[in-house]
Amino acid sequence: MTQDEKYKMMTEMPIPSLIGRLAVPTIISMLITSFYNMADTFFVGRIGTSATAAVGVAFPLMAVIQALGFFCGHGSGNSISRKLGSKETGTAEQLAATGFFMAIFLGLAVTVLGLVFLKPLCLILGSTDTILPYTEKYLGIILLGAPYMTAQLVLNNQIRFQGNAVYSMIGITTGAVLNIALDPLFIFVFHMGIAGAAFATIMSQFVSFVMLLVGIRISKCIPIRFRNIKLNKERLSEIVGGGLPSLFRQGLGSVATMTLNLAANPYGDAAIAAMSIVSRITMFAGSALIGFGQGFQPVCGFNYGAKKFGRVREALWFCVKVSTVLLFILAIVGALLSGSLVGIFRDDPEVIRIGTTALRFQCLSFTLNGWIIMNNMMMQTMGKTGYATLLASARQGLFFIPALLILPRLFGLLGIQMAQAVADSLTFVVTTVIYVLVMKGMRQEEEEYRCACKQERNDIYCKSIK
Repeated sequence: MTQDEKYKMMTEMPIPSLIGRLAVPTIISMLITSFYNMADTFFVGRIGTSATAAVGVAFPLMAVIQALGFFCGHGSGNSISRKLGSKETGTAEQLAATGFFMAIFLGLAVTVLGLVFLKPLCLILGSTDTILPYTEKYLGIILLGAPYMTAQLVLNNQIRFQGNAVYSMIGITTGAVLNIALDPLFIFVFHMGIAGAAFATIMSQFVSFVMLLVGIRISKCIPIRFRNIKLNKERLSEIVGGGLPSLFRQGLGSVATMTLNLAANPYGDAAIAAMSIVSRITMFAGSALIGFGQGFQPVCGFNYGAKKFGRVREALWFCVKVSTVLLFILAIVGALLSGSLVGIFRDDPEVIRIGTTALRFQCLSFTLNGWIIMNNMMMQTMGKTGYATLLASARQGLFFIPALLILPRLFGLLGIQMAQAVADSLTFVVTTVIYVLVMKGMRQEEEEYRCACKQERNDIYCKSIK
């Protein structure tokens, strides 16, 4: 499509079919990406409990890499969709280049600092003496891919925010499928152990990076050119404003996982492994929700930029209704099959016992995430940085971390298992309050736009009479 054809599609096509068209590829890519995260845990689980726990311990650093990628990707992508909605193509090109090269620089910084301070980093992340050798080996390899892993997320989001979800899906899923194939090959055939899982990850991520670079050209998206980098206050503030909620969401998620590992540490490797497995399972279930929301974001950005506020509200409620029903079904299935799901990853009675209780608690509040996530995505895409950042911080930061610090003192291991459900319930309340405030502001903005259009029509009429 040309940019004009994309604009017409995004601002005129019926909301259900438009979101369906954009969401199906992103749901597929999110499910497959989440599946390969689970595949890492599954194959490494064949090595031993300590190796399984090491992947969970390493996850916070992976989350930091993702946080930086989403910070630059969502920051530039959100703004690009609004600029294209208001037909400011030149500004969109500057945002695309600046966001991409920022991500490469930040990823390179993570690589250097991570390798220099590898052992202290592994201990901070929650490694025990038995887990530490596995964590050092795994992270030492993962860190090598940080620059292009962050840049890959920028490309993925920029393509998606421009309404080309299919190309985004192809790039991401190709790497994910390759990772799933390489894991058993490197771990068991080449006898590389946990290092094989790490090599499989960085190699597959590089393939995705190359394919997404090609996808920018094929899909006729905004081109990324070095000369378009603009490190001025205006462009940087747009990227920071649009990406800050993602940075807080992913960054606090990393801190929350470290806190979870440290809280579970006194209960042994089985507790750390169990909570890591539960996190992977809920992440897989939630990936469909994230993918659905990613289909909503370009619609929100384009129409908000084009001042079509009614379509923004219609799209939000369509997504909330559909996601709530689907999450309710998943929560029921997850609660009924919790023991079997945990057992897939590690055939250890203690791991299954701890993980089953934790998963059932999370299923109690899982349905609430449709309302939480869709509102957060809407506010971030609209550029409501303060509200979006507060909401992004709430679930994993403002509520989950304090719950992990307080509840285990009262209930022991049970407090760790129920912490996420408590955090989700409190975040639901905060989301509802923020939604009311944002909708009030949108109606005021809509009224001001109508008055401005009416005045413009009156001015044109008066000039024609004269």
